[in-house]
Amino acid sequence: MVDQNAIQAAKEHFGRVLEGQLERVARLKDEGPWLNFDNINPIVIGILGGDGIGPTIVSEAQRVLEYLLSDHTKTGRVEFRTIHGLTIENRAERLQAIPDDVLAEILKCHVTLKGPTHTPEQGDGWPNIESANVAMRKVLDLFANVRPIRVPKDKIDWTIFRENTEDMYAVGSQGLNVTDDLAIDFRVITSQGSKRIIEMAFDHAKKTGKTKVTMVTKANVVKTTDGKFLDIAREVATNYPDISWDGWYIDIMTAKLLDVERRHEFQVIALPNLYGDILSDEAGQIQGGVGTAGSANIGEQYAMFEAIHGTAPRMVQEGRDQYADPSSVMRAGAMMLEHLGFAELGDKLHKALDVCGQYERKVVMTGRNTGATGKEFGDYLMATVQEPDLESRWRQYVGI
Repeated sequence: MVDQNAIQAAKEHFGRVLEGQLERVARLKDEGPWLNFDNINPIVIGILGGDGIGPTIVSEAQRVLEYLLSDHTKTGRVEFRTIHGLTIENRAERLQAIPDDVLAEILKCHVTLKGPTHTPEQGDGWPNIESANVAMRKVLDLFANVRPIRVPKDKIDWTIFRENTEDMYAVGSQGLNVTDDLAIDFRVITSQGSKRIIEMAFDHAKKTGKTKVTMVTKANVVKTTDGKFLDIAREVATNYPDISWDGWYIDIMTAKLLDVERRHEFQVIALPNLYGDILSDEAGQIQGGVGTAGSANIGEQYAMFEAIHGTAPRMVQEGRDQYADPSSVMRAGAMMLEHLGFAELGDKLHKALDVCGQYERKVVMTGRNTGATGKEFGDYLMATVQEPDLESRWRQYVGI
């Protein structure tokens, strides 16, 4: 027998979800201009340690960035601010994904460098609060998650543009247990959200001399939402006649990234949130592990740069956090430098990370006392960055 009361309650709940999303669409239609860092003085960089190994690896990345930006911090052009309180303990106590006082400090910064944060899951003992990452992306409208993946020796040079504010994650905490037997979650794809991430991917291809953009969906099955994303791609592509595009389904795309005969053909990839989360982690593993890949979350007024791996609580429990690899958040730091207009410094840091992490490996991290600490790796990285032959060594290693 159908429970009419349950159906009515579900209708009311769904109505509230729809109201919130339609209000968001109205805001998207009224977007303002992008922030121009040439006109900002000082540029304020917020430092968010997060949970688990986060504070350890972020402090090491901050040390490297402060070294690279020392001339600019001395003149007052750049300012670093440490923001406390984005921890699972504080968030759980406040029952907020981002506590109000923490958010107030974040809003005073132009960009943030963030460590991993714990997201509660059912049964783990923490209250059902939203992911701090998801909340930050929504509140600051950080619609583009950008993850470059480079393995020069294998001719891999991918840039993944993952839509960051929609899809399953947009209302992930607003699902509904209609009855004891039926659970429903919601998926959100908008024309405006799809258009801006796809345009950003095409713009990147145009600026960097790439010739192809690949769309990833499951539009043959998820016809309405993925179908809309693909329709918008067709529309946007007409404005970029010199750039070709193609579409792949997410299942076969995950396989093709492992196809050594084909994967070098991919250049720029654009896709909805959930697929992007999965595919970019796979791509990070191909690069050398998710601990080696950084992530940029970019909006018109704010940007957040972060490691893409988790909090590794076991390392902290076992007293091994000093051996955690900071490469991912350092990659994010290099992307941050490029975003702020310090392209030469960002390029140096990227190349030093390639040399130190993929090729020379004079200092090797194992996650245990059998390898180096994060500080030892940071020292190695800073020594490499300042060496005058870094460019030629990098070119020799990658075969250019």
